[in-house]
Amino acid sequence: MKLRTKIMLPALMVAAGFNAHSSQIQEQKITTLFPEVDAFSYGEHQVVDIKSNISKFLAKEVESLTPKLTSIMSPHRLAVPLTSSLLQGTAADKLRLASHYTRRLKGLTLSNDAIYQLRLADSSMLESWLEGVTPLVAFAPKGDDKTWLYVEAYDQNGNMHLLDAHRMPTRPVLIVEIDSKKSAREGLAIMRNIFTLNDQGSLPRNIEQASNVESLSTSNLQRIRLNDDEEPWISGSAEVYAIVTGVSPSRDKPVLDIVDMPYLDHDGRDYTPNQTLIHWNRYRWQAADVLLMEQDDNTNYQTLATTFLDIVTQAMRAIPDANVQGYAIIPQLTNQLIKAMPAHWFSNDDDYIDVFYTLFEGQHYDAHMGASGNAKVTIKPVTINPR
Repeated sequence: MKLRTKIMLPALMVAAGFNAHSSQIQEQKITTLFPEVDAFSYGEHQVVDIKSNISKFLAKEVESLTPKLTSIMSPHRLAVPLTSSLLQGTAADKLRLASHYTRRLKGLTLSNDAIYQLRLADSSMLESWLEGVTPLVAFAPKGDDKTWLYVEAYDQNGNMHLLDAHRMPTRPVLIVEIDSKKSAREGLAIMRNIFTLNDQGSLPRNIEQASNVESLSTSNLQRIRLNDDEEPWISGSAEVYAIVTGVSPSRDKPVLDIVDMPYLDHDGRDYTPNQTLIHWNRYRWQAADVLLMEQDDNTNYQTLATTFLDIVTQAMRAIPDANVQGYAIIPQLTNQLIKAMPAHWFSNDDDYIDVFYTLFEGQHYDAHMGASGNAKVTIKPVTINPR
């Protein structure tokens, strides 16, 4: 099932609070200021085309922007929010509309808060930039990063340069990208709210159960490592989160929880977050699955959350007697989520990362590999004693 192509546009309009008329106006505006953008095409192409257009007009402004940008950037701060206040006239209008339209594409709350940022590719480029070398402005290409040969970049005269995707350029390069931390923070809050609304029917009983016990049983994420995939230099840091799937203890209904992992920004290294991963009072049979995901430029968070809920709810209804199969039904629910993901999610690090099936309450998992071999975790049981 193609998740986005089936329900993307209606969900986007609802998520952004647009009616059909106002949405049509937005489509007309985006195609007027960004002629290359197909307002009705697949989301991935829209976002990349918008970044391409931003790169083109920013490259022409980069000389005048240099004093302001270099006064903000430092070796410890290579990215700055790409706000319309940096620019003037049509360029500022384009940037404002691009941010607004991209928020709508991703199902985020509409606001004037910038969603794009400008990042210097490497701190070693600061010196030559300050010495007068004018930067190129680039953006990440479409598709699987393992197939990338070149990265398109533009100079101040509008000329395109093809940069080696796997070799860091010597000339300064500014990268136009979505602020993944901001996008993930806002988007995961939206997903969490949608999951919570779905779960309200069983919350009072769970809260009552939790308040009547002397301690809370949890599983704590002690260590996690993602495989080192040697991403191209233009790729930014990851924004990883987990979806915990299981069944409500009070009724035959699936439960989905979001666990943000903002610290997990690079592969090939160990992280020791000491983070609560699973609250066991939320799940029947003392069993749950954990699905690791990465925020992607093309993710529409409202669409993703509502679609995931719909999938697991339908899968649950298709099971005649959940208690007969017991915890064996949980992987069935998780597998339905994975099957619903577009095929291109599995061709790159974006979106789907790995899945841990049937984790049990009270179990210690040491250097436990995910089913896809992309992630390794150490998890231990922790009892929290309420005061």
